[in-house]
Amino acid sequence: MKKIAALPLSKQRDDSCQKVFGVSLQELQQQGLTKNGLPAVVWNTVEYLTQHGLTQEGIFRVNGNKKMVDWLRLKYDQGEEVELAKDADVCSVASLLKLFLRELPDGVITSALHPRFIQLYQDPRNDAEKENNLKELIKELPDANYCLLKYLCRFLTRVAEHHTVNRMNIFNLATIFGPSCFQ
Repeated sequence: MKKIAALPLSKQRDDSCQKVFGVSLQELQQQGLTKNGLPAVVWNTVEYLTQHGLTQEGIFRVNGNKKMVDWLRLKYDQGEEVELAKDADVCSVASLLKLFLRELPDGVITSALHPRFIQLYQDPRNDAEKENNLKELIKELPDANYCLLKYLCRFLTRVAEHHTVNRMNIFNLATIFGPSCFQ
């Protein structure tokens, strides 16, 4: 079987295009690359996964096709229209979402708040007090980060509701998305 050599994605990208991956949430908003206050790529992938992936066994655990994920990323970075229902599969779209979150420069939870989240986690107070303090701490996130976190939490709750079929309970989801949210 012949191997087809392709230029690495970094060489394929045109530097003049507006990148989507590896760009801060605030910058994406300034460039108009958002939909309903969220990065368009997040909105598109979550909408697709909500329609097609909630019952997919191993969603977020099974990696998508690397070439397809790279191709989708390139299309988003070049500002091209992406039709996930036509161009992709569930595992590749799930991998694309994880990739976008991983490459956020400061994560969903900003690094400035990391020590306070860790301190709150280690706090010996009762759960009700912790919950109130957590809500207050989350409100300190920049608007774009808060909006994204809220949207992701709602979506992941829906994924977890189907855990008997997709095998993704809240603990599995936390294991996968925790590092992406807290970089």
